[in-house]
Amino acid sequence: MKTRSFYFQLIQLLGYFPYRLSYYRLAFLPRAAAVRDQSGSLINNERLEYLGDAILSAIVAEYLFTRFPDGDEGFMTKLRSRIVKRKNLDLIASGMDIPGLLKTGILPGNLAKHLYGNILEALIGAIYLDRGYGAARRFFIRKIMEKHIDLLQLLKKDPDFKSRIIEWAQKSHIEVVFTTKEEHSGTGRSPFFISNIILNGTVQGTGRGSSKKEAEQLAAQEAIKSIQTD
Repeated sequence: MKTRSFYFQLIQLLGYFPYRLSYYRLAFLPRAAAVRDQSGSLINNERLEYLGDAILSAIVAEYLFTRFPDGDEGFMTKLRSRIVKRKNLDLIASGMDIPGLLKTGILPGNLAKHLYGNILEALIGAIYLDRGYGAARRFFIRKIMEKHIDLLQLLKKDPDFKSRIIEWAQKSHIEVVFTTKEEHSGTGRSPFFISNIILNGTVQGTGRGSSKKEAEQLAAQEAIKSIQTD
């Protein structure tokens, strides 16, 4: 890999001039292309990948926390896992032409599974070390989130009706509120829960279940049917 060519390709990918090029060169050095340092130790991008994985998880968590103020922990955890799962990161990395910056000389048989996604994580780690959390977050939003991730498509694959209606309400600027109460039949049986979903002050769905979660899901499902009918 020629330093000059790599440097200009990197600037195009990042959208800024890197301070410490060595971090970025290391990010594109997977185990299959490991080299020895002056002490004779093999070096590769695995440590940067580990760091980048943690930073990316924090960035996505913060992004979803801000984007979905009414989203519960389960909803945000599920959506985060879909964004950062290896297969998805592989596709994103390929779309960003990460393979074009990869160090040459790696035999096809030595290509690790999720190689490109791992390099993308290592790149996030390099950005963090070079420019800090803010730069890593801006890179994620501008270069990954806005260009390569469709939240609506991710949510459409989710049978979680509550998650779907929260996303729809956020997109449509509609206030969504769930009210749930526990009731007892008086026969000694386990209690049940009744949940209402209120959209802009109007009840649009009601659900009854053996748990609060089940009742809210049924209420959200009813509301979605009502919205689709209208």
